[in-house]
Amino acid sequence: MTAACPTPVRAHPLSERIGFGASGLGTLTWNIPDDVAQSILEEAFAGGFRYFDTSPLYGHGLSELRLGRFLRGLPRRDFLLSTKVGRYLVAPKAGEVVDPGQWVAPLGLKPVLDYSYDGTLRALEQSVNRLGVASIDIVYIHDLDRRNLGADFDRHYAQAMNGAYRALDDLRRSGDIKAIGAGINEADVAADLISDCDLDCLMLAGRYTLLEQGALDRFLPLAATKGVDVVVAGVFNSGILVKGPVAGAHYDYGEAPPEIIRKAGELARVCVEFGVSLPAAAVQFPFGHPCVKTVVVGMSRLKSVRENLAWFAEPIPPAFWRRLRETGLLGTETPIPGEEAQDARIFATP
Repeated sequence: MTAACPTPVRAHPLSERIGFGASGLGTLTWNIPDDVAQSILEEAFAGGFRYFDTSPLYGHGLSELRLGRFLRGLPRRDFLLSTKVGRYLVAPKAGEVVDPGQWVAPLGLKPVLDYSYDGTLRALEQSVNRLGVASIDIVYIHDLDRRNLGADFDRHYAQAMNGAYRALDDLRRSGDIKAIGAGINEADVAADLISDCDLDCLMLAGRYTLLEQGALDRFLPLAATKGVDVVVAGVFNSGILVKGPVAGAHYDYGEAPPEIIRKAGELARVCVEFGVSLPAAAVQFPFGHPCVKTVVVGMSRLKSVRENLAWFAEPIPPAFWRRLRETGLLGTETPIPGEEAQDARIFATP
């Protein structure tokens, strides 16, 4: 069984449930200015966020720089920090055009995909330099799934097992990092990963939400058996569980298909029946499963911090969750919040 992921020594009550996803600080949705990014982080910390997650990919290093500038002003024991490996950054060659990807205004650096042992150490060294923080609590192997890697998936997966995982395991054994995991978009790959290596935790994006629970088939039962803590991200499925089934709604990084819009509409109607906001139901649903220790939400505007805090705190009656089962919007065996007592801490205290 793996060791539990670490928790901050001084934990705010909310830090045990929700995490700050710093992808937006890398200009994911708009060219967010430095001062706004700083204000968002200050507001989040004041509101109770104590777990902060970033990656070299986010804004090609910009997210790490901004997050590090904020965290360096805090006592190290007061926050939990994670970043990711799988890409390091290089200066582009003269005249080379770098694909900005999803980022509106990233730094002028080029991400290089590399799951090798040396590439992992290089990526992590760069992250530490950008963050300017002496230690990183959790390091995730990033985007090791078929969506991102396509026909090269098997080759990259083998390289990650022989390279990235081995490097992180050595750092964990030496005490240089406290825990290792993977940040994945696909539940079947997540299950393979926790079968093939000794991970402390796994961040699963978009695959355990009100709209889809495929992670229940294999991954979550296996995580329970192996004692792997689960961090759930992407709970709004690219925004449709915030905006609802409106024209142009997005799901899973693209335009929402008709069946998803239809299901989101049915969920919204049950929410209206019980006076529950759809985003509150989305952010609270994953906590029904005992393996889920935290939900990470991304924020790039001040109002988003306040909204997420309110959605997390919103009272939801048990009858609401039961109605979702009765209507078939959740499976009859799907765990629901409040059904069983569970350890709700973000990560178990060592």
